[in-house]
Amino acid sequence: MGPTIKLSSGYEMPQVGFGLWKVDSATAADTVYNAIKTGYRLFDGACDYGNEKQCGEGISRAIAEGLVTRSELFITSKLWPVFSDSDKVEPACRRSLSDWGLEYFDLYLIHFPGALKYVDPAVRYPPGWFHDGQSAIVRSQTPLHVTWGAMEGLVGKGLARSIGVSNFQAQLVYDLLRYATVPPAALQIEHHPYLVQKELLALAKAEGIAVTAYSSFGPASFLEFKFKHAEAMVPLMQDELIVGIAAKHGKKPSQVLLRWATQRGLAVIPKTSRVGVMAENLDVTGFDLEQDEIDQITAKDAGIRFNQPSNYFSTDKMWIFG
Repeated sequence: MGPTIKLSSGYEMPQVGFGLWKVDSATAADTVYNAIKTGYRLFDGACDYGNEKQCGEGISRAIAEGLVTRSELFITSKLWPVFSDSDKVEPACRRSLSDWGLEYFDLYLIHFPGALKYVDPAVRYPPGWFHDGQSAIVRSQTPLHVTWGAMEGLVGKGLARSIGVSNFQAQLVYDLLRYATVPPAALQIEHHPYLVQKELLALAKAEGIAVTAYSSFGPASFLEFKFKHAEAMVPLMQDELIVGIAAKHGKKPSQVLLRWATQRGLAVIPKTSRVGVMAENLDVTGFDLEQDEIDQITAKDAGIRFNQPSNYFSTDKMWIFG
């Protein structure tokens, strides 16, 4: 299975997984199936990605063919903010489980902080950000401790083996730790050389919370959205420092970027539809960078965040990272 990270819940999480954000539902089943054949065992999904049913079909095919067993896989999904009410968490989790064709998730995360008003799945699923499906952000008054209590209930019922959070900042993590009876096992964050978040990483390490880095290649994932600040940055795959380190080690720039994260103890979830690149992305723990190389990459930190609601749509009600 490759290197794993021991979670505070006692379970082992593969350090290198496969991310499912923006994987087209038309090709998701084949993509997941091919990733399993390549050797991936962790798959990072979410209700919001709109492809959970198809990803589950890929897993079912691989299991039916004897390529893998359910117990060898580590499947992550996420609770969307409209399902933050205490009586909506379990139904949302069960809906995702049904789409995947699974009995439990290995890890279930709160996708974003900031509860939104409930949208019935019969009205729209995935519900997206807008209550009316067009432009209206309507916040809910449900506090985090209520949502987290329901998340803990998922563990008690065996629907999720581990629970955690995504896109949370330090203050909210500290708040959560004050009342959690089941502490968050994992924190998933945007993390690349342009956004290192050193203090948040230090907090997670001190509290025994495993960190998964997403968007490891920086602006590359966001160019399709025409983000001006993504277009203005030097692509990390073409950055002179990264390219030079890659040449020195006989690796691809992408592998250097992933090793920079994994060598510092983080999990990564890159994705690609190309089988050859799948193998390259999986092979990022078998070589070591020198400490000065790690330090030079880390020094590129510019505090530039790409994945936040206000980058995708105009809003005066959703400043999650303010």
